[in-house]
Amino acid sequence: MPIYTPPLRDMQFILHEVLNVTEEFKVLPPHAEVDAETLNAVLEEGGKFASEVTFPLNLAGDEQGCTLDKATHEVTTPKGFKEAYAKYVEGGWAALSCDPAYGGQGLPFVVNQCFYEMLNSANQAWTMYPGLSHGAYEALHAHGTDEQKRLYLPKLTSGEWTGTMCLTEPHCGTDLGLLRTKAEPQADGSYRITGNKIFISAGEHDFTENIVHLVLARLPDAPAGSKGISLFVVPKFKVNADGTLGERNPIYCGGLEHKMGIHGNATAQIVIDGATGSLVGQPHKGLQAMFVMMNAARLGVGNQSLGLTEVAYQNALAYAKDRIQMRSLSGPKAKDKPADPIIVHPDVRRMLLTAKAYAEGGRAMAMYCALLIDKEQHHPDEKVRKDSAELVALLTPIVKAFITDNAWSATTQCQQVFGGHGYIHEWGMEQFVRDARINMIYEGTNAIQSLDLLGRKVLGNNGASLRKFGKLVAKLVEEEGVNEKMAEFINPIAYLGDQMTKFTTEIGFKGSQNPDEVGAAAVDYLRVAGHLVFGYFFARMAQVALRRIAEGDTDPFYQAKLQTARFYFAKLFPETASLMRTARAGAAPLMDTDAVLA
Repeated sequence: MPIYTPPLRDMQFILHEVLNVTEEFKVLPPHAEVDAETLNAVLEEGGKFASEVTFPLNLAGDEQGCTLDKATHEVTTPKGFKEAYAKYVEGGWAALSCDPAYGGQGLPFVVNQCFYEMLNSANQAWTMYPGLSHGAYEALHAHGTDEQKRLYLPKLTSGEWTGTMCLTEPHCGTDLGLLRTKAEPQADGSYRITGNKIFISAGEHDFTENIVHLVLARLPDAPAGSKGISLFVVPKFKVNADGTLGERNPIYCGGLEHKMGIHGNATAQIVIDGATGSLVGQPHKGLQAMFVMMNAARLGVGNQSLGLTEVAYQNALAYAKDRIQMRSLSGPKAKDKPADPIIVHPDVRRMLLTAKAYAEGGRAMAMYCALLIDKEQHHPDEKVRKDSAELVALLTPIVKAFITDNAWSATTQCQQVFGGHGYIHEWGMEQFVRDARINMIYEGTNAIQSLDLLGRKVLGNNGASLRKFGKLVAKLVEEEGVNEKMAEFINPIAYLGDQMTKFTTEIGFKGSQNPDEVGAAAVDYLRVAGHLVFGYFFARMAQVALRRIAEGDTDPFYQAKLQTARFYFAKLFPETASLMRTARAGAAPLMDTDAVLA
């Protein structure tokens, strides 16, 4: 059976020693009184919930999957899932970072992200049910009418109801401009929604009495393409003016997808047969409203893969310490045993350290982004809010694509540590691999994220956002550039930081001549940018560790942090050189291939 221990020590290290969040909170009015003891206590309890309530359901939930009653269109989730959700609601976890005006606890978003990392390690399929509700909450909080907020936000905040995002259709994929779902205005101000949606995570379940669907559809006068999309809230059960439930709305599950992974989550085909909905935001501006939810989801998907990387690493490490096979190349290490533990073998260590480095780098970046969101929403200085929003926009596609790509690699390598046992279900490793695979696809494939980063977030504003992050790198280089002990961490990011300007300018110039050049370079470009961000955070973590050691702290945690950083810069960061070379190879090797692909 798999194991999982919440990584509280590393979370506390990043929160308090690297990001100094309590100092940041002091200037954010809603969070000024939040102290380290409160944060640690919440995360400790959250870790217990994840490891003791949802983690034991993960393996069995994958085996059982979800069941659809085609006559009633009701879905039954795996055994124990519904009861775990009831405990989640009872514990107040749904309200953790929600607005107190709607019954939320008002804790910083970064706390919620840490909690959700642990939930994702414990059981990604289960976590997607409440996770999607946060996106629906954010979209309605930002764009809903006063009436919509009054009717829906208290129930979403408490967890009494859950939410979904109904975006794509069978013929659309990522190209939502092709969607055909119709919204017809009614005399009472409501809309009659008709269409079909697919791949709707948590689209139907038995957790709650109502599900709040956010649906993209077209009004009769809608222009073609993405500029003609509007957003509607379409509940499973209609909601009366007093907040009580009315009659069943004709929006239902017509089928469940048979998936490679996340079997415990109901990925639904949703049929909308003249359902009643209300407009969210402005007509034909639905994508802008939905992007609030989609960006939250993209950060959430990165967090899903971070969680899987961590739990896969923990299991592979435990196995490598226990499994004996062959002798060390440098001579026996466990002389009292017939063979050595496989952790003595260099390549096993490479696989383990790859997963550990990707988990720790991803955690630092994800938590930093969550802190930026707290600052964007609550900092009293408008410039700080604007700068924080710009950095979050730049980093969101990197969080989604870089962390999920890394998790696919890390979970696969952790499975490899187990040898043949990694292929067997009861060890849990093959489930982590299967669950990780979807994260590279949904909420916009990783190629779409790469185009978003390079085309919109970098070239779209002539590199202004990238330069903003570059200033953070330059500041750290300036602080530690003469510190010999930091040279192995500082020199690589200083060099890559300098290279990025030339690299970006070159691709931008080629792209202005031929847009396919941007498409050809984008995926490689995002990985280079991802390593720059990871490198920056590993250098900051090494900086703190070296200071603690110099102060006489003998906690082995700090030595381990330095060793992980050294591995990262020696074995993973150098990938940037080959990526820049392949990006510069341009579009010709891809596009001048009609004879090959005939």
